[in-house]
Amino acid sequence: MPYAVFNFRARSLIRGTVLVLASLLAAFLLSGFPRVHASWTVSFPALAALWGTFETVRCLRLKWSFYHGGVLLLLYMDVMALAMIFFLLLYPYAGWFQ
Repeated sequence: MPYAVFNFRARSLIRGTVLVLASLLAAFLLSGFPRVHASWTVSFPALAALWGTFETVRCLRLKWSFYHGGVLLLLYMDVMALAMIFFLLLYPYAGWFQ
């Protein structure tokens, strides 16, 4: 395989980032945003986003460099996307918010 994106044993920032962003888009579509309704299928994008975050964490290096800083910025983006996905997953079940 010529590209690391398709080799699951190799580290790939592109694979992790695309997986998280595609999961965020899928969560928006499956939840029926802006009229969010209860849907258990949003759990699949949540799991995929967690896997994408793990793929991004694998790319961290021990010694600090600008590459390490860039990976940290991508991890912050992953955490924000995960927060939005889990909000879309859990908000319809929290009746006390309404």
